[in-house]
Amino acid sequence: MVTVRETPVAKTTSASAGGFAVVAETIEVDTTERTELVDLTDTVMAFVRRSGIQEGLLSLWSMHTTCTVFINESQQALEADILTFLEDVVARKKYYRHNDPNHSDCDRQNADSHLRAMLLGHSVTMQISGGELVVGQWQRVLCGEMDGPRTRTIRAQVMGISK
Repeated sequence: MVTVRETPVAKTTSASAGGFAVVAETIEVDTTERTELVDLTDTVMAFVRRSGIQEGLLSLWSMHTTCTVFINESQQALEADILTFLEDVVARKKYYRHNDPNHSDCDRQNADSHLRAMLLGHSVTMQISGGELVVGQWQRVLCGEMDGPRTRTIRAQVMGISK
């Protein structure tokens, strides 16, 4: 069953009342591989700074069932390990009913992508303090492409006390 909004979500939105504001933006990510990790940290930090929110929360949401958003270290060897781990846990070549025309109308043969995305998650909530994203020393915001290459949509929304 396809889920469709009555009105498509706008690329950017904002609302405010008193000193409280909500600002949202759509981030597009172009991927080049079937599975890959893309570091969104700098893009997300720039959005938070532009928003004017001084103290509040950031919510990131993947608009796809086979694309993830999560926090981890962005280091080449670790990213390779994450992708290898996902292949070990959810093998692409295994039988899945979702890929079987007798059980599913999906022609992408992407059951593994859905299962991998389920493990990593589709959303992240982070704190904003002093107008900046709160992150640990090695923490990065990563987008996980599990069924590319494609253009993916990540919705970013901040809410809190504005300038």
